[in-house]
Amino acid sequence: MYEYIKGTLAALTPTCAVVEAGGIGYFINISLQTYTQLTPGCAAQLYLHQQVREDAHVLYGFAEADERELFRQLISVSGVGAATARIMLSSLSSGDLTGAIVAGDVAVLKSIKGIGQKTAERIVVDLKGKSLKAPGAGEAGPAGAPAAGVRKEATAALLALGFPKAATEKAVEAVLKQDNRQSVEEVIRGALQRL
Repeated sequence: MYEYIKGTLAALTPTCAVVEAGGIGYFINISLQTYTQLTPGCAAQLYLHQQVREDAHVLYGFAEADERELFRQLISVSGVGAATARIMLSSLSSGDLTGAIVAGDVAVLKSIKGIGQKTAERIVVDLKGKSLKAPGAGEAGPAGAPAAGVRKEATAALLALGFPKAATEKAVEAVLKQDNRQSVEEVIRGALQRL
């Protein structure tokens, strides 16, 4: 199994990248999340997941190790293959996808192309109890504008703990009004004191 590849980005499209390392060009499937973080011709490091099939060895690359972990958790669900997981990571940010799973929001998952009611429910049931972590979890948002990801992630975590939606949103908003540069963990702790 490969952990990561480091080299020059020889080619880049929204669905794949070619990384030249040691004189060899490696064709790597990527998500739109990873695509937005890469620049052609520059040095790049991608975390890899290798899928071995009868007819091919396929590499999937991710700009963040946490995105790769979410991909691996998604493909562990029966009925979700690598192509579907990549579409999911391209359709929603990792934070939004994780939030939807943790909150049990089947409607958000169903809005992704190729995901039906049963698959969405299976994803929620299989992954809701696992510790899902999205890229950037715990990082503070920029000064002056709270990251939507921090708000969503904190709200999703509190909803998963069983707190009512209205009270949770109000508590999270109150904590962010006090200081909008807090990490997800700090927002959750502050909101728990208000609930």
